[in-house]
Amino acid sequence: MNTTTVSLPPTLELNIDLTDEQFFQLCQNNRDLKFERTASGELIIMPPTGSSTSDRNADLTYQLRAWSRQNKLGKSFDSSGGFKLPNSAERSPDASWVKMERWNALSEAEKERFAPLCPDFVVELMSPSDSLEKTRVKMREYMENGARLGWLINRGQQQVEIYRPNREAEILQSPKTLLGEDVLPGFVLDLAEIW
Repeated sequence: MNTTTVSLPPTLELNIDLTDEQFFQLCQNNRDLKFERTASGELIIMPPTGSSTSDRNADLTYQLRAWSRQNKLGKSFDSSGGFKLPNSAERSPDASWVKMERWNALSEAEKERFAPLCPDFVVELMSPSDSLEKTRVKMREYMENGARLGWLINRGQQQVEIYRPNREAEILQSPKTLLGEDVLPGFVLDLAEIW
């Protein structure tokens, strides 16, 4: 078999008309790449994160998963889980959570694809190559599509932006913990291993 190696810039945005099925198959056939699609149909190809960011994201996902397994109020997802938002964008937050009633309302077929909903809770953990402004746009998109709580964790600045519906983002400098508020009751994210 002949193989071809393609070098891509850190983030590549393409305008390609793909059906939902074609986009899903593209993602399945190229598991080494992370794809997202904007509401306007732009295809975004993002390379894997660096090892340091991946380590921190694993800790974040671990903490969310441990809380979720203990209380069984919903389902938690890692950065490889895709969601089709109500505005038709397909996004993969670095960590997310969906309330059990909403998850159970999906068919088995919908659960096997990119779930057709916006998670109740989303986290974006910035890596050094991420654009702060583009990540903020993504966070606002989550809120506009039904997310009830979002955290943008900017390791480089040791800042967290907390997003809530119909409110300006709250910016915290070097917090030690983050609370899940009424969306994730009792969840406390320890940021010691994230910074």
